[in-house]
Amino acid sequence: MALKVTDENYKEVLSGGKPVVLDFWAEWCGPCRMVGPIVDELAAEYEGRVEIGKVDVDDNDDIVSEYGIRNIPTVLFFKDGELVDKQVGAAGKEIFIEKINKLL
Repeated sequence: MALKVTDENYKEVLSGGKPVVLDFWAEWCGPCRMVGPIVDELAAEYEGRVEIGKVDVDDNDDIVSEYGIRNIPTVLFFKDGELVDKQVGAAGKEIFIEKINKLL
């Protein structure tokens, strides 16, 4: 299961030393409901190697503003605390796997 990332804990998550993948989503977003299960699968598959989390855009204005999230779903990919890639809109699992493997 993906980690719940909030305005309160995202800086700690990003500075944890592992690559980080953050899924920005909302309950009312149809495409987010397609991406959500993929993100949960990836969290299980990469457990211990990559920190994978979900950010509810309706509840976390600070991180949404900091990264300029305007469309959801948006998935951001971080290495060493730095944003290195992103995926805007729904995509298949293989796209996410390819991007995650570049972080490792």
